Amino acid sequence: MRKARTLLAVYLAYMLEYRAELFLWALAGALPLILLGVWTEAARHGDFPLSPGEFARYFLMVFLVRQATVVWVVWEFERDVVEGRLSFRLLRPLDPFLDHLAAHVAERLARLPFVVLLTLLFFLLFPEARFQPEPLPFLLGLLLTALAFLLRYLMQYVTALLTFWSERATAVEEVFFLLYLFLSGTIAPLEVFPEPLRSLALLTPFPYLVYLPAALLAGQEVSLFPGLWVMLLWGLAFFLLWRGLWRLGLRHYSGQGA
Repeated sequence: MRKARTLLAVYLAYMLEYRAELFLWALAGALPLILLGVWTEAARHGDFPLSPGEFARYFLMVFLVRQATVVWVVWEFERDVVEGRLSFRLLRPLDPFLDHLAAHVAERLARLPFVVLLTLLFFLLFPEARFQPEPLPFLLGLLLTALAFLLRYLMQYVTALLTFWSERATAVEEVFFLLYLFLSGTIAPLEVFPEPLRSLALLTPFPYLVYLPAALLAGQEVSLFPGLWVMLLWGLAFFLLWRGLWRLGLRHYSGQGA
């Protein structure tokens, strides 16, 4: 625990040196706030399962969930392998998985003030989005947001391990990002999906990265089960893939660029 605290403190100090950049990254995640205007206006003039206020609350929570679950480890890991910096990480008595994870957690803490400011600005612009959340669903939503971050991190770390065999794992991640953007509920809540597509999406890990925690935080009625079990099963699958690909990748790694 002492080592973990030290690692988090070091990365937090590092992240605080780039506050302006963190603010720009927080703004870059404002796509749900843009889509909010589109869907609330559509709900006023069409027949949708959610009211304009429910759309506003949902997309606000999508914004917050995405701010808490953003992951970039594939770009860092790819650069480590291509430039040979992974060789120096392997000399440390710490799995690079945990090293990168600490950097992500520290970045969340450094980003938090900017996210709060943007949320307050959002409430000023969209007063219909204000609501009093129920304690239990809200706490469950926070827990699922933390699980969604871990799942997204595991998924991207598994993709990053492909760098051992291909120097451009980020190209694979860009394909996954298109699926994530469409199936996660970022573009639209799953309630507006056609039923066959919605049922198919719920079998993938993507809705559990955004839709499920965001809908719970927004106070909507969602099926926590079997959603949570599907989420945990995907987490277990990617955990096993991580351990297997890590062992195989280390045997293949040649320290190129070192």
